[in-house]
Amino acid sequence: MPIFIGYFQFPMSKNQNLKIIYEDNHLLVVCKPPGILIQGDVTGDITLLSIAKEYLKEKYQKQGNVYIGLVHRLDRPASGVVVFARTSKAAECLMKQFQQRQTRKIYQCLVTGQVPESGTWSDRIERREVNSFIVKGEANAELSFRCLDYKNTISLVEVDLRTGKHHQIRVQFAQRGFPVIGDFRYVSKIKFPKRAIALHARSLSIFHPTLKEEMTFSCEQEAGWDDFLLQTYKAGRSL
Repeated sequence: MPIFIGYFQFPMSKNQNLKIIYEDNHLLVVCKPPGILIQGDVTGDITLLSIAKEYLKEKYQKQGNVYIGLVHRLDRPASGVVVFARTSKAAECLMKQFQQRQTRKIYQCLVTGQVPESGTWSDRIERREVNSFIVKGEANAELSFRCLDYKNTISLVEVDLRTGKHHQIRVQFAQRGFPVIGDFRYVSKIKFPKRAIALHARSLSIFHPTLKEEMTFSCEQEAGWDDFLLQTYKAGRSL
C-alpha cells in the first residue's frame, strides 16, 4: 500500500501556498491549512477549492474552466489532508467510498481534560443550523480513539473517525467534557494559534479510482501546534 507523507509548496496568487501531497490525472491531494474554507460561503473568502483550480490552470495552462470534484470536507478552523477528484468519474468513485465507509480517516487533536486510555463512542448527532448536537436515538456517528499523552489538564488524542457527521469529533469530545483546544463554539476556554482549533486530519486512506489499490496520504500539523505546546510548557501545562 503506497503511503505519501511529504508535500511540496506551490506559490499561488493572493498570498496562498498550496501544499501538494500527491497528484496524478485523477487525484489532487493537498494539506489544508487552518482558517481557510474548503468551498465558498456567504463570507466570500478565498477557498481551497479555488486555489486548487488556479494551481491546475496555471500548471497546465488551461484556457477554460478547470474541473475539481469536492468529495469530502474539513471544518474551516481545522487542518489536514484533503483529497480532490480531477475527473467526474473519480469524484463519483471517491464519494461512494466515503458514503460506504471504505475510507480511513485518522485525526489528532488536543483537548482539555484527561481522556481515557482508549475507547469507542457511538452517538446520534443532528445538525441545527451552524451547530451540531448529540440527541437521543439510534446512533449515526461513531469514532474510536486512544490517548497518546496527558500532562497537566491537556490530552493529545488520536482519533479513528468511522463516520463523517458535521463537527463530529468536536461534538463527541465536548459532550463528554473534553473540548478541542481553541474550539469556542463547543465550550473550549483555551486559545489556539491563528484562530484555529487543535484538530488535524493526520492521514486519509482511499482506494485509487482507477488503480484500485489502497493509498494513504499524510501531512504534519502546522507550526502552531509546536508554538502552543511550547507556551503551555512555559505555563506549566506541558505534554
